[in-house]
Amino acid sequence: MTDCGCDKARRDLEEYLRNEVCHTEHTDITEHLATCEACRDEALVARTLTDVVARACKETAPEDLRIQVLARLREVQATHH
Repeated sequence: MTDCGCDKARRDLEEYLRNEVCHTEHTDITEHLATCEACRDEALVARTLTDVVARACKETAPEDLRIQVLARLREVQATHH
């Protein structure tokens, strides 16, 4: 078991959460998170934030709102030409 340390774990956290680190680094960070509560908490916050943003990006505005926004944009564009 090689503890990569807090600095490395935090520096590579985003890539780790997206599975963009090599297998060795992934294992090292996983082991570090298992023993370091502060880094584990930071990873939980980052993962939660990433999940919330991803869900928000998949949602679409209600059709009525989209129609209202597009109509207003057209009004503004028409008066500024």
